[in-house]
Formats: sequence, C-alpha cells, structure tokens
Amino acid sequence: MVSRRAALSALLGAPWAMPAPAPRVKITNVESFTVRVPDGGKPDPLRAYRYAVTRVHTDAGVTGTSFIGIAPDLLNGWVKPTLVGDDLFAMDRHMRRLQMNSGESRTQGWSGVEHAMWDAIGRISGRPVAELLGKARDRLRIYRTTVFPGKQDQSDVPYERQAEFAVRLKNNGYTAIKIRAWRPRPMDDVDAVGVIRAAVGPSFKIMLDRTAVRPGWVWDYPTALQVARGLEKHNAYWLEEPFDGMDLQGPARLAAEVDILITGGELGRTLFEFAAFLHNKTYDVVQPDTRICGGIWAAKKISTLAASFGIPCIQHGTGAFSLAGYIQAGCSMTNCEWQEMIGAGPNLPTEEWEPGLVLLKDRKAWRVENGYVYLPDKPGLGLDVDEAALKEFRRA
Repeated sequence: MVSRRAALSALLGAPWAMPAPAPRVKITNVESFTVRVPDGGKPDPLRAYRYAVTRVHTDAGVTGTSFIGIAPDLLNGWVKPTLVGDDLFAMDRHMRRLQMNSGESRTQGWSGVEHAMWDAIGRISGRPVAELLGKARDRLRIYRTTVFPGKQDQSDVPYERQAEFAVRLKNNGYTAIKIRAWRPRPMDDVDAVGVIRAAVGPSFKIMLDRTAVRPGWVWDYPTALQVARGLEKHNAYWLEEPFDGMDLQGPARLAAEVDILITGGELGRTLFEFAAFLHNKTYDVVQPDTRICGGIWAAKKISTLAASFGIPCIQHGTGAFSLAGYIQAGCSMTNCEWQEMIGAGPNLPTEEWEPGLVLLKDRKAWRVENGYVYLPDKPGLGLDVDEAALKEFRRA
C-alpha cells in the first residue's frame, strides 16, 4: 500500500524525476569574478570600488549579469554541473532542485546566479524583470541603513553624529533612516532615537535593527519590551528582529503589546519558514532577503504568501549594484512599499555606487528622486553593463 506521504510526493512531483523538455534557451556557462574600478589613488572609504560579478551565458547570444558573487567551490562543484546545458527559463525546477539539496551557503550562492538568469531572461524578452513577474509599482521608497565606522555595536558613535546624518538624508529628499540597536546598554539606543527625532522632526521615519542573533547576544523579553516602550515615546517606525531570528512566539507577543511595528525574517531561507512566521503572526512585516531566501523568484513567492495573510513584505536590503534584483522584485510586489539600501558609513546611496558607474554604458544606475528609487525601463535587471569595462577592470 502506498503511504499518504508518498502519494502526495508523487502528485507534487520530485524535481529530479520530472522529464525535462528540450531547452528553448540553453545555459552554456556560468562564471563569477570581481572587478576593481579606479579610485584615483585616494580611495574614499565610504564609496564602493570593488564589485562581485556573476554572469550566465546562453546559446541565444545573450548574457545575464548580477553583482552578487559566488564562491569558486560552489560554482564549480554544484552550479555549473547542474545548470550548464539546461533550460534558462526553467527557474522553478532549478529552485526546487536547489531546495532539496541546500544549505545556507548554497542558497545564497544560487541567488547570485538566479539574479543573472533573470537578467538574461529579461534581456531575451525585452522587458524589465518586474514586468515579467507582474509589475505592481514603478518606484519604491528608500530607507537608508547606516553602520557608522567604529565598533560594530555603535557604542562609540555619538548620538549627535547619527542625528546629523539623518538631517543630511532629510535635506536630500530621503524620508527614513535605520540604525543598529546593538549598544551594550539597550536603552542607549532609545536615547539615540530621541536625539535623532529632535533633529528631524515628527514625520521622518526612524527604524531600529536588532538583527536577531548577530550582535552576539539576544535580548530577553523584559528588555525588548522596555526598549519598544521607549521607542514608542519617540515615534519610532519599527523594531526589527528583537529576538532570535527563528523565534516564532516572542515577536508575536511583543507586537501584541506595543504600537510600533515588529518586523523580521531576513534570515529565512525557505517558503516554509515564512509560512510559519505568518501562521504564528510572528511579525507585523516580513522581510525576506532576496539573496538569502533563494533569489528573486523565491522573494516573489514569499510576497504573495504574505499578501494572502494581509501582511506587508518589505525586503531586507543590500548596497550598490547588488540592489538591481531587489528593486525588480520589490516593484513586482503588491505589498512592498520600501527598499532598504545599506551603507557602511554615513553616505548617500548615490555616493556609494558613483565609482561603479564606469561599469555601465550610460554611466547611470537608478533614478533616485525625493526619497524614491524608480524602476528602470531597460530590460532584465536594468543595468546596462559595459563589456569593455568589465574586461578592463576584471580581477580574480
């Protein structure tokens, strides 16, 4: 007698057992390398000069590019043997094969390749990826996450310095900032928000990122409640991942007790993990990272699932040209208003990626106006890569 589980598995279809049709467009090679653009002999530590690049070549003569790297052992040990010779467009089948054999590093490695595959698909189709996924919007509000130079917990960063940068953001049209909530005395971060709020006024958004386990220690519930209550007084917008990233109940309990949003999910790697967050009402807003969760297609699925629960899906971010796939994914989501742009220092996003513009034919990345980033009208991920520049500045 066939078990119920076996019968369901047969109906769902194991990805390695399904017959694959002849590829319409065949992947012929996958490569990953770094480029280093000129710094004028005096590199600015707040600007990006080094870029990881992953490229997917096809027999259609079209190459897709992402600015997310992949480790050589993963590239040669799994990605190339799995994908070369297969159908570029069979994204869901590729993703299911990945999920059956994935650890976190493999999932993140796949994401760089997956973004490049979408770039190739969009270029072949002549459309931005967001349009292929069901475009919902043509712009996203930016919030700038800044990790100031110095200690990772930011305990040596004066509150006034954070406030000065928030004012600079506001004066340049941006409407939100996110800072770390890592200081050893948690209420110090509440005090920092008070100083920022006094500087920027009532309407500017201030987010706090506890980042789950990454500070090296996890708040207990009374600490999280005390911090959240303090943040309420300063009209903070949200508190992100106040507990362990896989804690389903703690954030839900906190969200029920306070008025500010409790958000999280950047460490989630599968649709099933996000289904658990949503079923348990863990977060007011889920925040998949389009690199960690498996790519653009996975993030789109998570967004659709969250929308069915009436929950916003706002992607965790990245910086510089790695943002290309995130922007395309976000503009395809009905429940995504914001895009996080992360910077290692108090600079504007456009300042960070300015040196890398030499890698683009038109020397333009994204249109950024009044705190919004606009969806490019170019096909694929929207960055028009200069082949000669990639060759000139290519490193190992």
